[in-house]
Amino acid sequence: MGRRVLCLCMFIGALFMLFNAQNALVSCALTSQLQEEITRINEEGPYIGLVIPNSFELNPLLQNPAYTPSENIIDFAGRRFRFGSIGDKPVILVMTGLSVINAAITTQLLLSIFNIEGVVHYGIAGNANPSLNIGDVAIPHFWAHLTLWSWQRYGEGPSNTLPLEQNGDYTRNVGYLKFGDFMSNVSWGDSFDNLLNRIWYQPEEVFPVDGIPEQRQHALWVPVDYHYYQIASRLKKLKLDECINSTTCLSTTPKVELVERGASASIYIDNAAYRSFIYNKFHVTPVEMESASVALICLQQRVPFIVIRALSDLAGGGSSDSNEADTFAPLAATNSVKVVIEFIKLLPSKTPKWSPM
Repeated sequence: MGRRVLCLCMFIGALFMLFNAQNALVSCALTSQLQEEITRINEEGPYIGLVIPNSFELNPLLQNPAYTPSENIIDFAGRRFRFGSIGDKPVILVMTGLSVINAAITTQLLLSIFNIEGVVHYGIAGNANPSLNIGDVAIPHFWAHLTLWSWQRYGEGPSNTLPLEQNGDYTRNVGYLKFGDFMSNVSWGDSFDNLLNRIWYQPEEVFPVDGIPEQRQHALWVPVDYHYYQIASRLKKLKLDECINSTTCLSTTPKVELVERGASASIYIDNAAYRSFIYNKFHVTPVEMESASVALICLQQRVPFIVIRALSDLAGGGSSDSNEADTFAPLAATNSVKVVIEFIKLLPSKTPKWSPM
């Protein structure tokens, strides 16, 4: 525990330096009293960490009778860690806030401070898969962060080496998006050009806890835990909500679906052309802004994880009830909570050791 606390202090200090907090006193803020409280709480673990993007996804769980809160709450580093149980499983709830950065910081704090046996990340997402519908709950096998790019200069193409590629910093192995393929209001011809040229998708650099410090590895499609995924497969027949009220219902019956891939990005995707592109190229279903960060942190810390995302809209629009996140987000959030609760109830008394698919 002492080593984790020291690493946490260094981590928080680095964040303050990153944001150039001039003349600010950089303090770990882990007082002796707080350390004693954390030690006491950790002795009551291990816990399942529930990592939740926003309050409208957190509140349905707090209000669900299956969740029993305890008196313990710890506020630290801008995050609130709530303690309770679902069934006989002790859990810690923490809200990340929007974006890949917030999700990564929060997940690392959770794993550095507390006795966590596994992580369940849940919430709503946009949908890129034309075979699924609003209200469905998608549980992907793999997650990737798709906004780490090498943006190629105009005039160069697939046969040209990327800057720093020979050093192993960047690669052409994942593939690219060519802006010229998405031209509109032009005369038809053999090919089109665009000054924006191409972006090449890149894997993340990772530094696993069981690796050698400062010797990087690379990861793009991060698999969820094998045992968690097998448990999730038992939820396919779970009944989900399909109506917001007596007059507003979905046109299809929502279902739980295990899918191949999900993707996160530092952008809100509401564009049909890009939605179709990433589905056809990468076979992704949920698209959102946090899950890949949770996956990458858990991968490096060797902690089992799974992601459960309910679909609130078809990214970029589609049929009459698509692109309706404002209307169906509450229903999607409720369905994600239903699946999370049933998933946790199915967990064994002790989660097996980290095991990727």
